[in-house]
Amino acid sequence: MATTRAQAVVPTVRILGTHGVPANYGGFETAAENVALFLRDQGWRVIVYCQAEGKGPIVTDEWNGIERVTIPVAATGWIGTSRFDLRSIAHAVRRPGLCLTFGYNTAIFNIWQRLARIPNIINMDGIEWSRARWGKIRQAILYANERIACVVGDTLIADHPEIEVYLRRKAPQRKLTMITYGAHRVDDAPEQPVRDLGLEPGGYFTLICRPIPENSILELVAAFSQERRGVQLAVFGDYRPDDDEYHRAVVDAASDEVRFVGSVYEPDRIAALRFHSLGYFHGHTVGGTNPSLVEAMAAGNPVLAHDNAYNRWVAQDAALYFTTVSEASERISRLVGDLELRAGLAAAARERHATEFTWEHVAGQYRDVLASHLERTHDDRRTLDPAR
Repeated sequence: MATTRAQAVVPTVRILGTHGVPANYGGFETAAENVALFLRDQGWRVIVYCQAEGKGPIVTDEWNGIERVTIPVAATGWIGTSRFDLRSIAHAVRRPGLCLTFGYNTAIFNIWQRLARIPNIINMDGIEWSRARWGKIRQAILYANERIACVVGDTLIADHPEIEVYLRRKAPQRKLTMITYGAHRVDDAPEQPVRDLGLEPGGYFTLICRPIPENSILELVAAFSQERRGVQLAVFGDYRPDDDEYHRAVVDAASDEVRFVGSVYEPDRIAALRFHSLGYFHGHTVGGTNPSLVEAMAAGNPVLAHDNAYNRWVAQDAALYFTTVSEASERISRLVGDLELRAGLAAAARERHATEFTWEHVAGQYRDVLASHLERTHDDRRTLDPAR
C-alpha cells in the first residue's frame, strides 16, 4: 500500500541562538537540549546549531539522536555571536523546518526567515536591554533588536507572566505565549562534589549567580556576615577583586564563614551541591523566570529571595523574601535556626517545581506551539532534506 502524503511528513525544527548541545554554557543551552530531546522522543526531526571557535567548514553530525550543525567563527564576544547567528540563519532558511530561536540579540537577521516565509518562534528571554551592565550602546542595540523581534517573530515566548505583560506593549496578544524554564528534580546526589570544595553536607547555603550588582550579592554577603552563623555561605562565580570594584566590595564584606568556591559548570556537580545545602540565596532583581532559582527548587532548597514580582511568582510559598540587608539578615537567622521552617519551604519548593517547572511540562508547551505552525510551512519544507 502506498504511503500517503500526510504519513510521509516529518515535523522538523531548527534550534538557533544558543551555543549548542550538549549544554555546557548556560540556561538557553540547557533549555535547547531538553526541548530537543523531548521533541526527538515525540518523533520530530531536530537540528541544533552549535557555535565553535576558529575557522573551517560547517560540520554536521549527530548527538543522542539530535542533528548538529556546527559553525566555526573566529571572532569572540558579541561579534562572534553575531557572525554565528547570521551564518546559522543563512543555513537554516535554505532547508526544511520551523525555526525556534532562543534570544533576540540579533533579531535583525531574523528578517530573513520572515522574507522566506519560515515560521520563527522566538524566546524573548527577560528584558535584556534594561540591564545596566551592558552600557548605553549595547542597551540601545538590544532594545532595537527587541523591537524587531516583536515584528518579525511569529510567536514570542515570554518565560514569566511579568515578561508577557511587558511584551503586550510591544506586540499583539495573538503572538504571545508564556512558557517558563524547567529543571530536573533532584532526589539524591553524591556527597563527594561537596567535600571536594571543602564543604560539609548540610552545613552551608549556596549563592549561585553572575557576580554583578543587580543580583544583590553584596547585600546578601553583608547580611550573612553580620553575625556568626555556625554554617557557611558558598558563593559561586568568578570573583576578581583585584580587577573589579564590585567584586572587591563583596569580598571585603565577607566574614570568614563565607567561602568563594569559584565557578562550577557541570550539571551533576551543581545538582549535588544544591541537594546537600541548607538552602539557596537568590538576589536577582530583574529578569523573568531565572534558571538558577528553578533548579534550586527542583533540588528541594528552601529559598531566600529578593522581594520582587519575578521571584514572588516563581517561588511563591517556597521562599522567604527580603528588600534590605537587615531584612535579609533576620531571614537568614530564621533559616539557620528553624529546622521546621526549612522543611516547610523545601516541601513547598518541590510542590511548586512539580506543578510548573518540570521539563516534560515546559517542553510539551514548546511542542504545542511549534505544532501550531506546521500547517503554515510549505510542503517541501516539511519533508526530509537529505542534503541537510
